Amino acid sequence: MNRRNFIKTGALATAGASLGFTPLFSPSCAGANDRITLAIIGTGGRGMGAILNCCKVNENVVIKTLCDVNSTKLSKAAAAVEKELNYRPGTVADMNTILDDKDVDAVWISTPEHWHTLATIRACQAGKDVYVEKNPTVNIWEGRKMVEAARKYRRIVQVGFQNRSAPYGFTARDYIASGKLGKIVTVKCYNMLGGGRFKEQPETPAPAWLDWDKWLGPAPMRPFSPTIVSETGRGGWGSYWAYSGGTLADDASHVMDLCRMVIGDPDHPKSVFGWGGNAVFGGESETPEYQSIVYDFGDFTLTCDSGNATNYMTKTPNDIRQDKTRFPNWRNNATRTEIYGTEGLMYLGRHGGGWQVLGPNNEIVAQDGGVMPDNEHQVNFIQSLRTRKTPNGEVEECHKSATLVHLGNIAYRTGNKQLYFDPKTEKFLNDDKANTFARGNYREGYVIPENV
Repeated sequence: MNRRNFIKTGALATAGASLGFTPLFSPSCAGANDRITLAIIGTGGRGMGAILNCCKVNENVVIKTLCDVNSTKLSKAAAAVEKELNYRPGTVADMNTILDDKDVDAVWISTPEHWHTLATIRACQAGKDVYVEKNPTVNIWEGRKMVEAARKYRRIVQVGFQNRSAPYGFTARDYIASGKLGKIVTVKCYNMLGGGRFKEQPETPAPAWLDWDKWLGPAPMRPFSPTIVSETGRGGWGSYWAYSGGTLADDASHVMDLCRMVIGDPDHPKSVFGWGGNAVFGGESETPEYQSIVYDFGDFTLTCDSGNATNYMTKTPNDIRQDKTRFPNWRNNATRTEIYGTEGLMYLGRHGGGWQVLGPNNEIVAQDGGVMPDNEHQVNFIQSLRTRKTPNGEVEECHKSATLVHLGNIAYRTGNKQLYFDPKTEKFLNDDKANTFARGNYREGYVIPENV
């Protein structure tokens, strides 16, 4: 072990003791001198599952500190690390403790969406690399600020659009680029999920297990409702504009991001038409139960149908997601993409499922199987930290994918309109109200700065 690694290992153990971090491994077990020390902000199920897996599929990666404003989740997460990785990390409620810690190389951000941008910017300013879960932003302006912060502080920022590391996504992109599908005519993305009527529970005092003010962070102050935040589960924050872009920002963002990648990552569309509403169940969700969106890319259109109203549609089953030899039943697949070329139709799966191209008479003329690409994305992140090479989930391309979500939502929020968009300025040309939705208003103490 060289001097640099000896010093870092010793500092980790010393600082960890003061935070309650008890390493159960010896320095001699750590291996080479390229240890990566992670911390996580937001210890929900997805975030903890991903960071634990990251430590298992990469060598010499450890979790030093967990941060959450939900004390119940924080305690459970610390126990999960001890069970899965054989050491107990430190736990804190204030992310600044992590950002000030010189031993932490990278921060995993898996909070609700309204915290993603500010936490990412603060981490970049503190010299940390970042893995930030999707959807990375809640408005268009935030995405540009996130890109600027990554560039200014020369940080690796990997967005949790893990399909960007899927080998079958690369082969689909290569097939289309080769011209074998012909010229793209139109693209259809689907996110046809099940659901029911949403109703908010009555407001109550904030519970003892939650720091409600910190949970709200950049969002406006409002009374607590148990509908929004769950002590042990995900909660219903995805139904509120202040915290999320709704179903479109959840599963549909993955579908459209993978679609953008395989068709060559086109720039922003020049216009969007969006329709949506709560006409199915008549629920009280701010975000719509169902949406239909058309994006104009000049030479072709991309459409997205997304919502929680089709209980008979199904995501790709997990057994198929883990088997490269099997493909979904595309007709009732809830999260498929259809890419229509002049020479064939490509069906494309999300989070596994691979792709198949149909020619005349439903003949399968090309295909490639694929599995859930979490492992590949997490390996790519750690490789990027060590090599300083651009990660697959590069922040600017992921910002452009997230912008598709925001464009569709803004078209709905302005009254189901067609809006014209300038890709260079990232502003709307025909609707002032749309431009107010394109950026947020932030509470004092949690303001996203104009100059990052």
